[in-house]
Amino acid sequence: MTKPMQTIALAAVFGLAVSAATSAQDKPSQPATPLKFQVVIARYQGDKKISSLPYTLSVNANAAGASSSLRMGTKIPVATALGPMAPGTEGKQLSTLNYQDVGTNIDCFAATLDDGRFRVQVTVDDSSVYPEEEGKPTASSGRPSFRSFRAVDSMVLKDGQTAQFTTATDKVTGESVRVDVTLTVVK
Repeated sequence: MTKPMQTIALAAVFGLAVSAATSAQDKPSQPATPLKFQVVIARYQGDKKISSLPYTLSVNANAAGASSSLRMGTKIPVATALGPMAPGTEGKQLSTLNYQDVGTNIDCFAATLDDGRFRVQVTVDDSSVYPEEEGKPTASSGRPSFRSFRAVDSMVLKDGQTAQFTTATDKVTGESVRVDVTLTVVK
């Protein structure tokens, strides 16, 4: 490229950068809006509610890094058999403990829309140990089984509105999981 062409290309790039910076300054940014989210994870067996667990998170919509996270759970020890211990120890196995995370993780992000509503992105990740049924021996008796549920979606809500985020049915137990989200503007 010749020197005059390089100068013209550099001037064009500089002009575009100045134009973009000027238009960004012309458009005022929206102020941070404090919000409260209530996320309720409910389990149903048919129409009968078995459990309902509420979680509350706060987030400032439009603020830099406008997201909120909640982590709540425990680690469950799970024995892993490695094989026979040594000759002469008949039936005994060497095992190690591994730990499985179970609990609830919720992440949410919010941005203000022009009409007073909010675009909300929510991620719900919930895991737990399957309860063993009395009198029903299984191939994995004495070893825990784990269930997990994960949903990621966006929704549009206004102040005070509750909406069903998702619903799903567990293939093994037939339980359905329903997640409701309520958004409240903090004044």
